[in-house]
Amino acid sequence: MLGYALIFLVTALIAALFGFGGIASASAGIAQILFVIFLVLFVATLIMRALRN
Repeated sequence: MLGYALIFLVTALIAALFGFGGIASASAGIAQILFVIFLVLFVATLIMRALRN
């Protein structure tokens, strides 16, 4: 999940470099959403693991 977020972030940066604003903003938005999902799943995993022990 984090890998996909990084891929979309790099895509957004490259698109912004070449002047494709719409593609850059869409890719940046997708990267933000994937990063938030990753963080939520990571925290949930940490909590579940702490409760199991």
